Amino acid sequence: MKTTRRAMTLGASALVFSIGRARAAAEFSYKIGTSTPAAHPFNKRLAEVGDRIAKDSNGRMEMHVFPDSQLGGDNDILSQARSGAIEFCQPTGQILSSILPVTAINAMGFVFSDYSKVWPTMDGELGALVRGQIKAKAGLVPMDRMWDLGFRQTTTSTHPVTDAASIVGVKLRTPIAPSLIALFRALKAAPVGMQYGETYSALQTHIVDGQENPLSQVEAGKFYEVQKYCSMTNHVWDGYWICCNKDAWDALPADLQAITQKNFNDVALLQRDDIAKLNGSTKGELEAKGMVFNDCDADSFRKVLKESGFYAEWKGKIGAEAWDLLEKSVGKIS
Repeated sequence: MKTTRRAMTLGASALVFSIGRARAAAEFSYKIGTSTPAAHPFNKRLAEVGDRIAKDSNGRMEMHVFPDSQLGGDNDILSQARSGAIEFCQPTGQILSSILPVTAINAMGFVFSDYSKVWPTMDGELGALVRGQIKAKAGLVPMDRMWDLGFRQTTTSTHPVTDAASIVGVKLRTPIAPSLIALFRALKAAPVGMQYGETYSALQTHIVDGQENPLSQVEAGKFYEVQKYCSMTNHVWDGYWICCNKDAWDALPADLQAITQKNFNDVALLQRDDIAKLNGSTKGELEAKGMVFNDCDADSFRKVLKESGFYAEWKGKIGAEAWDLLEKSVGKIS
């Protein structure tokens, strides 16, 4: 690993965004952990939420953001929030699907063409159904609006991925997320589940040939240093469900619950705009750093997923009600 990267990693490990800088001790001091590198706009927007909560509550509530996997990887953070070791977490639908399969509904593979389909779906009936299931079955209270992670792309060091045939046998890092692992197995790749913080080293040492993430995470993780090709597969859109441990949520007075919900939901719209802007600029930045981009034949991937039974299998796991709402938004899938 390069010295500059090592220095950056060590520096980030000591960084905590302190939010809610009240003069007197707050009545409620809550924590949220993320796996995202500290400088990513996602963490900055979480910091903004905390500042707003502190201001609107007159210092009665504060929140501390621990970025860059300081509290562990995504699955660790989810587990800690469910147990009450920390109060807030920000799992993607795919990470949550390890305990609640319906939350994988937005990540079924090549179902969303663009954001004009994503937000009406996830802010509408389907999102409401998923939120209800999270609250009822996961011991968490989700905020009303998802935050954007983005459309996931595929990077490799060996060759570009242009169609379904070209991904066969590729050793690909994925999150430890059942739906994503199943998707790439159906495409006959060789997915390897691991935490985000382990990815750079795995790419550098060729434990895996590639990985898949939104472009902003490719740039933030400096994967361009160890990957040559970026294939615009757009295979999955994913977002963050901002959730609070149910007992910690119930401990908040009604006015603090309202303040917290409002600020997470309001800043979600700003964070979505951040990602839209990043999508417009990050490709050029990565090209300038040496990455080679290519488009892909999405229909070839969909064909393999249908023929392999991937969609039918996950419809059974997720349930007909959620699946029907998804197809109501995007059209017939399988």
